[in-house]
Amino acid sequence: MMRFLLRLLGYIIIAAGFVSLVIDGARSIANSSLQYTQSGLVLSTLFGERMAAWQPLIERKLHPLLWDPVMVNLLLAPAALIAFLLGFLLLKLGTPPEPKIGILTRR
Repeated sequence: MMRFLLRLLGYIIIAAGFVSLVIDGARSIANSSLQYTQSGLVLSTLFGERMAAWQPLIERKLHPLLWDPVMVNLLLAPAALIAFLLGFLLLKLGTPPEPKIGILTRR
């Protein structure tokens, strides 16, 4: 059941990444310049004011260097790219394990 939920969530996130890619492509064509939606903008839209509490939480609880070079660059990355990577990761986690070599399970 958990694999099914991981795969379902992976497909939904990949579909959202594709929609974001199409919207960014249409916006880039209309403006004659490359434009993309930053993942930080998407997260601030989804989480609102709670997004501002992430920086002190990550700097205090985990490590200050984790916020500045890592999270800042992830928040500036295109949302479609992050969605594709996260979706494919969830699909990989949701795949059934490979059968062991030499064991016959079906006849």
